[in-house]
Amino acid sequence: MAKHSLNDDRPRVTRSPGAVERTPEAAPPAVSVASAASRRPPRRTGRAALQLLGLAAVTACAFVTVVAPNVGVSSATASFSGEFDEGRVGVQNLAVSASAATALIRDGYTVKDPPPPPPPVIVAAPTPVEKSSSSDSGCPDPNAAVADPATAQAVALELAAARGWTGAQYDALIALWSRESGWRVNALNASSCAYGIPQALPGSKMASAGADWLTNPATQITWGLNYIQGRYGDPASALAHSDANHWY
Repeated sequence: MAKHSLNDDRPRVTRSPGAVERTPEAAPPAVSVASAASRRPPRRTGRAALQLLGLAAVTACAFVTVVAPNVGVSSATASFSGEFDEGRVGVQNLAVSASAATALIRDGYTVKDPPPPPPPVIVAAPTPVEKSSSSDSGCPDPNAAVADPATAQAVALELAAARGWTGAQYDALIALWSRESGWRVNALNASSCAYGIPQALPGSKMASAGADWLTNPATQITWGLNYIQGRYGDPASALAHSDANHWY
């Protein structure tokens, strides 16, 4: 039996004269797939970290809320776009865009116009008052008659005696009408328009004794005696009332 089998596949070396015999180099040792994978740089860990960072940024933008007085904020929309390179960490790109719409809320109000200013007060300048005649003012005209006190008293003495008023009654009559008019037929009180010897108010009342009441002392005295008798009874009583009240 031969020492080696015919299927011996070892290399055969043919030596030539003067050649050096070389031993065949050994083949590199085989490396298993599992060992190679364990020596590869850990790239998946960096990629996961970047993905988590991008997700956190998008989440933060989506939940941003702007708060201001009287302002309502509508829902914000956000989008994420990016490119991650597994081979190179330094060239990662992250782009975040978001939009937010705001709505202004204002309390209701009412505009009220201010009240108009009051109209200016116009003070008219006083109109100069011209001195007018007694007829223009409604009073009798004193220039229409001529006063004669002595004649008037003589007429009164006769008319009073006809009523039984003599002595003290006549003296009371003289005192009363001297105070009122001074026995002037045209005596006029400008403030009240009382007129004549008895100071009738208004003077036109004496027209019941005669149409010439403006100038005739007898007509005025007749009306005055009628007034005294009807209101006080006699001249003495009329004088007492005038003393107490300053009118009769």
